[in-house]
Amino acid sequence: MKEGHDGSGVGLYLSGLEGPFAAHEGRPVLSGIFTDAGRKRLDALMKERGFRPVHSLEIRKTDPPAGTPRRGMYLAQVYEPAPAWEELSAAHRAASLVETRVAIREAGEEKRDMMAFSFWPGVVMIKEVGDPLTIGRWLDLDRSDLHARRILCQGRQNTNYAINLYACHPFFIEGVCTMTNGENTAFVPIREYLQTRGIPGYMGYQSDSEVFAHILHFTLRRLGLPLEAYKHVITPLRGAELAEHPDSATLTRLQTVCRRMIIDGPNCVIGVTPEGTMFMVQDRKKLRPGVVGGKPGIYAFSSEICGLDAAIPDRDPALDFQPMHLDTAYVRPDCQEVTVCSQLKALPPRP
Repeated sequence: MKEGHDGSGVGLYLSGLEGPFAAHEGRPVLSGIFTDAGRKRLDALMKERGFRPVHSLEIRKTDPPAGTPRRGMYLAQVYEPAPAWEELSAAHRAASLVETRVAIREAGEEKRDMMAFSFWPGVVMIKEVGDPLTIGRWLDLDRSDLHARRILCQGRQNTNYAINLYACHPFFIEGVCTMTNGENTAFVPIREYLQTRGIPGYMGYQSDSEVFAHILHFTLRRLGLPLEAYKHVITPLRGAELAEHPDSATLTRLQTVCRRMIIDGPNCVIGVTPEGTMFMVQDRKKLRPGVVGGKPGIYAFSSEICGLDAAIPDRDPALDFQPMHLDTAYVRPDCQEVTVCSQLKALPPRP
């Protein structure tokens, strides 16, 4: 096992999948790592729940790189739900997927034969310990059947707690995914509050950064608010900024209801919403770097400008944007431009 520093692990979130997975749009995809015995238990569990496998990508490797444990198979499998699935509402379908993922995770805890990172249409997640480039080459992650339009990648393992693949960024729940650079010093009270909400999937917390995904989920899914409200939940306005805001009364109520989810950084959060909007926000301390840049058709969010230089060298650097503590910078799914929303502006209508 490697220490929790840069280059100590890799976590990948892929959505907007191309290749064979694109032919199964709308069907849920399970991502995880399974031993042979765990795969048999998975098959039985999924059959019992009415999910039939229709396409799978299995990556089996021997002789892992130094520092990488021997795991079994890395699996991304598409399922056809039972016919009754069509009669369920969107909310009930989403709840069923979350509950199934949690059930697989919990069933695998004791024997450590099953790890489930995501179970959602059009999403694949891969996590492992080791040097990111070494792991990427070892798993042949440049294969054509893993091409994706949206990618989140973080290249280290957990820095503050025991190393555990569930603690590896990015974190996913019900179409929402985030990763973080920083230290969430308000982790314990936020975790305790989220765990009292009675929402399946608000569990685990092997990393203090996982709560950022759950707060975003709570904002979008439970409160029904737009992405621009996320900053008002985690870093609410104060004093004259709040009093003079065009939505002052609404934001005051929101701050009262969500006060237990206010963060205390430093934190830079990059994430993706269920419809495919990628964004970046900073907390008030603004002690972690972050920059957005690119050109129509391809944009990147990075902790450092050198990351943009490596990913999109032919962009116009003069258009790069580094969000400040009041900003939400995002790129919509059409990937045509960077939009910046200030907390001082009026909130858009509910989606």
